[in-house]
Amino acid sequence: MPVITCIEDLKRLHKRRAPKMFFDYAESGSWTEQTFRENTTDFEQIRLRQKVAVDMSDRSTAARMLDEKVAMPVALAPVGMTGMQNADGEIKAARAAEKFGVPFTLSTMSICSIEDVAEHTSAPFWFQLYVMRDEDFVDRILERAKRAGCSTLVLTLDLQLLGQRHKDLKNGLSAPPKLTPATLLDLSTRWRWGLEMLGTKRRFFGNIVGHAADVEDARSLMKWTAEQFDLKLDWEKVRKIAQKWDGKLVLKGILDAEDAKKAVECGADAIVVSNHGGRQLDGALSSIRVLPSIVRAVKGQTEIWLDSGIRSGQDVLKALAMGADGTMIGRAWLYGLGAMGEKGVTTSLEVIRKELDLTMALCGERDVANLGRHNLLVPEDFEGRWADDPEARAQAEIHTLPA
Repeated sequence: MPVITCIEDLKRLHKRRAPKMFFDYAESGSWTEQTFRENTTDFEQIRLRQKVAVDMSDRSTAARMLDEKVAMPVALAPVGMTGMQNADGEIKAARAAEKFGVPFTLSTMSICSIEDVAEHTSAPFWFQLYVMRDEDFVDRILERAKRAGCSTLVLTLDLQLLGQRHKDLKNGLSAPPKLTPATLLDLSTRWRWGLEMLGTKRRFFGNIVGHAADVEDARSLMKWTAEQFDLKLDWEKVRKIAQKWDGKLVLKGILDAEDAKKAVECGADAIVVSNHGGRQLDGALSSIRVLPSIVRAVKGQTEIWLDSGIRSGQDVLKALAMGADGTMIGRAWLYGLGAMGEKGVTTSLEVIRKELDLTMALCGERDVANLGRHNLLVPEDFEGRWADDPEARAQAEIHTLPA
């Protein structure tokens, strides 16, 4: 068993053990991948303020997200095709999250169905919805989520159409993979993955096949998904979906302060500052760079979470100190799943919590609730270059890096 010290270690194992098309699906952005890269590199520009001779005992990373107790303010973000990274992947990730004490979010485009995950877990999980043109399908999948005991609906707003991801097109991405000569050659070197996949019946999109009209196999599924994402999704439709849901509502994909205000008006219990991991609009700002303007716009009116670019507990701390109430991780836990299944997801969470805990202590804090801008050194132009409200920025507590 390799020694895992950071998320990057899990990423290397994931790349070695998963088929190329599925690793590339996880590790890619749209077009030039500028936003995908800056999601992580912008975190690197933020520095931490070390404090010494302070009491570092009795530290706690525990918090609350939507009134749920969590071991740390981190939720597992929805990721499509998780069950292709590792057999029954959504079930394994949900179980790991439940045991660790953080929320798990199941994607509409999951391999394991809502019912599969509910059958193999005991704690309520969250469900993420892509809005489709087939309103009957949307209504029925919401009812299925309710019957499964899902406590929270995460409504994704930034995927009305797919951003172009070059690697997926070149790899001929599909679930299950099409058996071309190139695919067969790749799979021949991923024997462990292949043996696990032979042991499961879950190889298609379980929330759609057999549930959407006339979708019974891979071919009809591809045709259906190509036509179904709702290009007409607007704030009025968001309100209608909110009225159909009885539980907590999270609106994901917010990158603009005005959109954040509209999300609050729609009754969002939380919003997720996210650019879909850099997989949609290439050239958009990184999530961490946009966060301050959204905090200024709606802080205290709804919970604000940050997604996209988090690869460490230090990134979690920086997001919280910049004003986020919580975070979501996607690739960080997916690397773990692809590397070592359920144990890998647990390992990724352990790595992040340890990094968060130790960094918090060295910053002179004992509780994540006390993190703030006083813990950071932020480059003077970090948000100034893109500031939407210079006066508010001038009043913010921004510690500039020394020249």
